[in-house]
Amino acid sequence: MPDAEVTQTVRNFLSAMEQRDLPAAKAMLAPGFVMLFPGGARMTALEELVEWAAQRFRRARKTYERFDVAPGADGASIVYCFGTLHGEALSGESFAGIRFSDRFTVAGGLIRDQMVWNDMAEMLGAARAD
Repeated sequence: MPDAEVTQTVRNFLSAMEQRDLPAAKAMLAPGFVMLFPGGARMTALEELVEWAAQRFRRARKTYERFDVAPGADGASIVYCFGTLHGEALSGESFAGIRFSDRFTVAGGLIRDQMVWNDMAEMLGAARAD
């Protein structure tokens, strides 16, 4: 698939997840889809992610700085997206400017996996320490 198409697949998935449109997001996933989040949180169902996130923050949104595409194995594409998170902590306090990086494997128009790195724990922990 062309870079623009795989990037759009990832954008569409992230938008569906932000809106909590799980049926639309699930339609973009390949069989065997797996997610790996900070702290080693491994999930295979989007409902698990929603439940996990509810223990960390009330809401989080992404501001994208860029998307990069690289070739992967077996004709897949690797899509990286970079940016910052903003939202509301469990305490009700706002947060912003938290760095994130996501890595997706996309093949045949479907997302095989997602790996997420961010500074959420460091930023929210610092806010609790103040």
